[in-house]
Amino acid sequence: MAYVLRSAVRKGFDSLSHGSARFFHPTAFVAAKVAPMSRYEQDKFIDYDKLEHNVKVVKDRLGRPLTLSEKILYGHLDDPKNQDIKRGESYLKLRPDRVAMQDATAQMAMLQFISSGLPKVAVPSTIHCDHLIEAQIGGDQDLKRAKDINKEVYDFLATASAKYGVGFWKPGSGIIHQIVLENYGFPGVLLIGTDSHTPNGGGLGGLCIGVGGADAVDVMANIPWELKCPKVIGVKLTGELSGWTSPKDIILKVAGILTVKGGTGAIVEYFGPGVDSISCTGMGTICNMGAEIGATTSVFPYNHRMQDYLKATKRTEIADLANQYKGLLSSDANAQYDQLIEINLSELEPHVNGPFTPDLAHPISKLGQTAKEKGWPLDIRVGLIGSCTNSSYEDMGRSASLAKQALEHGVKAKSAFTITPGSEQIRATIERDGMAKILRDIGGVVLANACGPCIGQWDRQDVKKGEKNTIVSSYNRNFTGRNDANPATHAFVTSPELVTALAIAGDLTFNPLTDELTGKDGKKFKLKSPYGDELPQKGFDPGQDTYQAPPADSSSVAVDVSPQSQRLQLLQPFDKWDGKDLEDMVVLIKAKGKCTTDHISAAGQWLKYRGHLDNISNNLLIGAVNYENDEINKVTNQLTGETGSVPDTARMYKSKGQGWVVIGDDNYGEGSSREHAALEPRHLGGKAIIVKSFARIHETNLKKQGLLPLTFSNPSDYDKVQPSDRISLVGLASLAPGKPVECHLKHKDGTVDKIELKHTLNEGQIGWFRAGSALNRMAEMAK
Repeated sequence: MAYVLRSAVRKGFDSLSHGSARFFHPTAFVAAKVAPMSRYEQDKFIDYDKLEHNVKVVKDRLGRPLTLSEKILYGHLDDPKNQDIKRGESYLKLRPDRVAMQDATAQMAMLQFISSGLPKVAVPSTIHCDHLIEAQIGGDQDLKRAKDINKEVYDFLATASAKYGVGFWKPGSGIIHQIVLENYGFPGVLLIGTDSHTPNGGGLGGLCIGVGGADAVDVMANIPWELKCPKVIGVKLTGELSGWTSPKDIILKVAGILTVKGGTGAIVEYFGPGVDSISCTGMGTICNMGAEIGATTSVFPYNHRMQDYLKATKRTEIADLANQYKGLLSSDANAQYDQLIEINLSELEPHVNGPFTPDLAHPISKLGQTAKEKGWPLDIRVGLIGSCTNSSYEDMGRSASLAKQALEHGVKAKSAFTITPGSEQIRATIERDGMAKILRDIGGVVLANACGPCIGQWDRQDVKKGEKNTIVSSYNRNFTGRNDANPATHAFVTSPELVTALAIAGDLTFNPLTDELTGKDGKKFKLKSPYGDELPQKGFDPGQDTYQAPPADSSSVAVDVSPQSQRLQLLQPFDKWDGKDLEDMVVLIKAKGKCTTDHISAAGQWLKYRGHLDNISNNLLIGAVNYENDEINKVTNQLTGETGSVPDTARMYKSKGQGWVVIGDDNYGEGSSREHAALEPRHLGGKAIIVKSFARIHETNLKKQGLLPLTFSNPSDYDKVQPSDRISLVGLASLAPGKPVECHLKHKDGTVDKIELKHTLNEGQIGWFRAGSALNRMAEMAK
């Protein structure tokens, strides 16, 4: 009866809450159990009753216990009574609670939203300026420089936010995922973010999922968001963390087990008695790096650690409300998982993963010997702590406890050492509590509250490009060239405390659990286990106010994009499919081995063009290894026979009206959620991407932009494709869900191989292809 009453009352307030069925007005009924979604949105409320009602509907239909991730996901279904639900098969239509965007991806997302013609976003949305600040000297100087260099982009994002009802976090606020955890995440939330590490919010018991900008536009436009029903991987944790072992070691271990593609199409759900020994921010670390195994997202059940964090971040009302729905915010007894992993935390050893891939796992006791055998550089040039993965108060405290021990023995870091606070709140708090000073005293440099070196925003000067060297970080990703654009840099990822210990020693073979250091007095000493308070005893210091709320009346706000701008460019619709088969296409490049979104659309210096599609398209596939010659950014122009760069060759094909395809290997498009890796090939005339397998987000992004993402039915057919082939996709007029696509490979010698290609397009996504893009289809439907 209570739910029926609330639903009836809610209908009268839809217009006040942007049309979302999950929010209701505070005056509707005083006695309701409610809590504001955030301190910044006091008129938007968490509705666990609606979530619980939808879960009951689905559970009655399925007749089985549900996992936590299923409860949250199915509780947000647009039509829980009729939605087809089969793990790994069905496409779910969902109503997320909110959207979060970082400044690099928000540019294209907002440009797409502007082109939709809608006056306001339909759900609470935020933009976070964290990607465009380059680490060069130190926090204050780097921030000042970034504000100057990126003024045009920041002004665009600030005015677009104000115009369309989006909350805007200014440069210097912090990293999107840390800000979300501190302000917007809550148990049971379904949040989508235009960044692959959005799953960080799973540390607060929500489903936070990384997407491309076009998906965010759907949600902001009040269109149900589509997601292939994930499988569920259960990770049962027993024992408890202690000593040198940290939350980071759990996900490093899981990455070693599942590999970079083992979580594709699945949500990773942690449970078991070991969960209670992990802090809320530690759970966030684990969920954050779940992106490295290809998982849709990761989540932990609501517990007292989350309650404590909510209260510490001034969200006691949410904690009190969540306490009343603990059954809803955890899995049912006997819930079934598609795969189960068990880890005893009491036996887990600290790990260091890398180089060049985040799933190459090494227990610290074996790292040194392996490094010697492999010939990896043992001298650690730089240790880097912080980032969206590991920049909590607890992380900083544990690192500072080790630095303090070293200082007491007169020892400073032998490696260069950088510290990246995750947010202004963390920066201000570690400054107040003396941690930042301790970290500086051992030789550390505190960088701006931003992504920095983690995403390649690092003006590194200590090594030359091509110089073989080792760095160790507490980041999440360590693909070739990811941090400093140097393909010879051997990057390893581990916990902040291990980074600190290794930076003090300066040697990759150092094991702080067993090895000793030499003090200034010549005496040997051993570092004691790190320790850090989970939460600050004096509470968090919020620091400077860096938030801009959207005005109630934005009619006078103007959003200008100069036609002469080299940073921003209004979008033009892509061409519709002409109804014909795609015949005699050339191969732009046959990519060999790992081809991440960093290889397809590099970051670093290219971040400045994220709002200008034509300019950023000059980085298309410049990092991919060409099967034909084992080189990067060097392909044969199949029309002229000349050798050129990938983007220049693609532009020449486009100018001649010559369609082209990309051929790729396994897990094509792993890594970042950046939709530019799909927009660029579409902009430069690409028609299809044909690979052994796709990473989830990239495959969706390709569909959104009207490209055909196809996979070899027989993976060995990859070997049949020659760079000089002409490729035809036939029978496209009858393209249908589950129906293979016929592909003809016309070889240079005149022979033809006919092979079969698979796809995962459903009817709606086929509509995107026919219309030329999902945005085009949205415009058609609006007419």
